[in-house]
Amino acid sequence: MSTRIHEIRKSLVSKLIIQVGLALVFCLSVWAYFNINYQKKKNMEDIISSADTLTRTIKLGTHYAMMHNLRNDITSIIKSIAREKKLENIRIYNKLGQIKFSNQDSELDQTTNIKAEACYVCHRSDPPLSQLSLPDRTRIFYSPQGYRLLGILSPIYSEPGCALNACHVHPADKQVLGALDVVVSLKEADEEIMLLEKWLVVFALLVFLSTSAMITFFLLRFVRRPIKKIMDETHLIANGDYSAKIDVDQDDEMGQLSAAINKMGKKIGEKEAELNKQWHEYQSLFELVPCYVTVQDRNYKLVKYNREFSDKFSPSPGDYCYAAYKGRNKKCEICPVEKTFEDGRSHFSEEKGVRKDGILSHWIVKTTAIKDDEGQVVAAMEMCLDFTEKKLLEEELKKSEKKYYAIFNNIPNPVFVLAMDTLEILDCNASVKVVYGYNKDEIIQKSFLDLFKEEEKDHYAALLKNSTTINQCTQLNKSGARLFVNIRISPSEYPGRKVLLVTTSDITKRLETEQQLMQAGKMATLGEMATGVAHELNQPLSVIKTASRYFMKKVKKKEKIEDDILFTMADEIDSHVDRATNIIGHMRQFGRKSELKLTKVQVNDTLKRAHDILGQQLKVRGIEVIWDLESNLPMIMAEPVRLEQVFINLLINARDAIEERQQSHETAKVEKKITVETRSNKNSIMVTISDTGSGIPKAHLDKIFEPFFTTKKVGEGTGLGLSISYGIVQECKGTIKAAANEDIGTSFIMKFPRADEN
Repeated sequence: MSTRIHEIRKSLVSKLIIQVGLALVFCLSVWAYFNINYQKKKNMEDIISSADTLTRTIKLGTHYAMMHNLRNDITSIIKSIAREKKLENIRIYNKLGQIKFSNQDSELDQTTNIKAEACYVCHRSDPPLSQLSLPDRTRIFYSPQGYRLLGILSPIYSEPGCALNACHVHPADKQVLGALDVVVSLKEADEEIMLLEKWLVVFALLVFLSTSAMITFFLLRFVRRPIKKIMDETHLIANGDYSAKIDVDQDDEMGQLSAAINKMGKKIGEKEAELNKQWHEYQSLFELVPCYVTVQDRNYKLVKYNREFSDKFSPSPGDYCYAAYKGRNKKCEICPVEKTFEDGRSHFSEEKGVRKDGILSHWIVKTTAIKDDEGQVVAAMEMCLDFTEKKLLEEELKKSEKKYYAIFNNIPNPVFVLAMDTLEILDCNASVKVVYGYNKDEIIQKSFLDLFKEEEKDHYAALLKNSTTINQCTQLNKSGARLFVNIRISPSEYPGRKVLLVTTSDITKRLETEQQLMQAGKMATLGEMATGVAHELNQPLSVIKTASRYFMKKVKKKEKIEDDILFTMADEIDSHVDRATNIIGHMRQFGRKSELKLTKVQVNDTLKRAHDILGQQLKVRGIEVIWDLESNLPMIMAEPVRLEQVFINLLINARDAIEERQQSHETAKVEKKITVETRSNKNSIMVTISDTGSGIPKAHLDKIFEPFFTTKKVGEGTGLGLSISYGIVQECKGTIKAAANEDIGTSFIMKFPRADEN
């Protein structure tokens, strides 16, 4: 019995039934209490209202008889009304408390104590109250038979007709003449309320019992039974049976819980199968992992080891690790297993030993602690990764590094290793001392930008980070002397960080030689132009000579020269002197050495300046120059004098080609034309100089820009003009090529980037 009670106390369903039952009893009790009180109050209000209505009806029914003092009529009316079953008494009191009318004859003319229950309603104060509310006029008391009575006292007020009537005159100041007292029995009402209370209690009890039965059935059917099934399956799952399923045919939370447990059992089964699979996999990994794995006890004896270790060292269970690994008869001086037993942490070391095949091996050791349930270290696992081949490679790498470092140090060009973000010099080779004059320890950790002029540092900082080649830039050596160098840049790796590998080539002497060649080319061009320049200068000299002779003749004859003639001749002399000065100045500027400093240049203007020098020559030789220049041509970046030298060289070559064709066709008339054309597009400017000369063989088109290559006869050309022109165009970031015209002659096509695109 006690076991059953204990099970009930532990049962969730029993707890729910008891808790819900108590809550239901409480709720029904509160409902019954307030409902009974409400019914009592409502019935009493209805009875009082009915009694008050009856009182007003009696007063109205007896009003006429009272006004005419018809006492018999009043008595008859009262007795007729008193026949009503619930009415106990109807009395009319005068102002002295004497019963003047009653349904019971025995009460007539009796005088009631003024402080008695009926009269006390008005006479509880002095003077007596004349106006009372219905609750104040109502009293409940018990009859001699023991049931309750309800009495309502209604004052009878004086009216104007009463004061004037001859039958009984009352003073006009008297407001209350008497009172009508109606007593109603509450016996039937109390019996009805008692019956209502009994039925309410019975109804509450029935509601409680039916609700409790429904809740009990629901809990037993829809909670306890599925819970029992769920518990049975959880026991099966706990015992390792994951295939059983709960058959709970419900769509509520219990059904969802059942489905969840079924799913959980399935998942647990899958997880256990997966864990078993993983265990087998890990066991296989332990055996097949390509490194040495051993488990050692505190005495450094081998408890377990994998196949790789067994194949390489042929140990036996219980062997000491140092004997199996290295053939030692005592523990190693530095032992990571010993440290793991001391502090329970992993430790590393690098070891070497001889395998059973006699090969010296190197391996990296890592240990980890194996602890029991109490956290005590009971064994140590040692994993060894053989890196013999890597060790050999490292040794080879060290040799290779020494070799390549020797090469790096002995490269004839300076080589710098720069930090990619700051351009700080991290390393450099020995050639830096030869070219720049800095010792290695002097330049390391300095910025590579310190080798440039201060005003050019920002420009070259951007180029170094975004370009692979920088040609013909200017740097400074340790003494501050200027160097011209070509720079080659390539991203690289330098001990774990990204760097720029920068190689510089000192081209100062080469540029000086090129400058000399260019200057020689200019001088050769000036020599070619000597005849034309002489003719250009002869004309202003002739004008000056003629004017001077005229002046001398007039002076000898002592003749006066007219002012207008004198002004005209002086003006002519002045203009021709300016013309000669401009020709000489242009020749002087052209013949001067120029530095490579690119500025914005208008190509059309440069072409016209080149033509100014050769124009007279071409005109004398009958060569027509056709101009097809685009107006408002955008600027390009170039050195003006050098660019002019290119155009002059091309015009001279065109002149010579036309004359060569003329000489080969002595009897025929040859068209002598040079066409100069300029065009622009979105990104570039194109200049084309075409001639009607003898042309260039197709086999020579790819060679004509090579140094010392010429198609002219021996003694008529140096072969440097086009080579120099090619270099100057490249300095301007442009291109130049030769093309044979469709009919006769050759076209030289030059393309330059626009200044805003350069």
